[in-house]
Amino acid sequence: MTVVVAAAVVERDGRFLVTRRPDGTHLEGLWEFPGGKCEPDEPLDVCLARELREELAADVIVGRRLLRTSHEYPDRIVELHFFACHLAGEPEPALGQEVRWITRDEMRTLPFPPADREVIEMLTERL
Repeated sequence: MTVVVAAAVVERDGRFLVTRRPDGTHLEGLWEFPGGKCEPDEPLDVCLARELREELAADVIVGRRLLRTSHEYPDRIVELHFFACHLAGEPEPALGQEVRWITRDEMRTLPFPPADREVIEMLTERL
């Protein structure tokens, strides 16, 4: 099974917006860039805008795609599309998830899903 995911890379004042996966979900407790699963035939930018409204009660301006990658987990293949994004306003965790603004250095120390490894390497090499 392949799951298509759109994720937002939001940078503000040298910090990046990340959220923590809630208990009871796939990869619970790991940090990730906000976003989520796309519905069948849903355009990636529409999916990302919907997910950020649902998760963070925030409108987003979806910019260019930074990276497309995939990762095979034991139970699924995740096809990830990372986009440079700008938020209109402040994110409010609508689902009770933890939200942080982190530096590139912190990005190297927090636990992220294996599928995020490539985008983290790309972002932390820009020092």
